[in-house]
Amino acid sequence: MSITNQQVAAHEFLREMSEDEYYPAHVVGKGKQILLRLCERIEAEQPSDLVALYALTRVATEEFNALEEEFDEAGSEIETIAREAIGEDFWFVASAYGFTEADGEELIAARDW
Repeated sequence: MSITNQQVAAHEFLREMSEDEYYPAHVVGKGKQILLRLCERIEAEQPSDLVALYALTRVATEEFNALEEEFDEAGSEIETIAREAIGEDFWFVASAYGFTEADGEELIAARDW
């Protein structure tokens, strides 16, 4: 499935991490894919409220939790800059799909990073 939301399609996910050599490109790429899958699920399932949206973002956040090990193995980690970049992109996704009232912390509440 391709993304139909033009704002999302034009967005460069995890840009700050992509520009920093500390974060391995192949692992950052996996993070971008997690966010794109989240967008695809939002478009396919069309959550009607924040509870439904948070259920989708929880799954994506748990995927980032699993990715933490790959960052570690590559000599990196999800630290302050990465946490902010990931959180900002979750907020971007929510607002791009009309959930401007979403709580940024709740979007990534399942994180362990």
